[in-house]
Amino acid sequence: MKPNEKHKAPLPSPRGIRRACSRELYRTVKRLGVYIPPERLTEAEELYFKKVVGNLIYIFEHRDNKKKQADWWEEHVAPDIAKLWQIDEGALVRAFRSGYGG
Repeated sequence: MKPNEKHKAPLPSPRGIRRACSRELYRTVKRLGVYIPPERLTEAEELYFKKVVGNLIYIFEHRDNKKKQADWWEEHVAPDIAKLWQIDEGALVRAFRSGYGG
């Protein structure tokens, strides 16, 4: 075993990614304080999951930098979810950052 191998984490599984996306959106909705219908929440989770899987290498490389991940989310995910949920994008981004820690 090489000295640096024990510090390398494996890529997350699809199940782990899906659960993380679900938790992050749950926290965001909670902080927004608005009702989001379950079917729209499910659509947003699928959208978020697909975008994360599509950019997994970038997200994995910055796994220790929540600010960069939150910036990525703001640029790539927030506009689509704000449109889907018909809410203000700025409020959505603030709620996400509050819940995510970035």
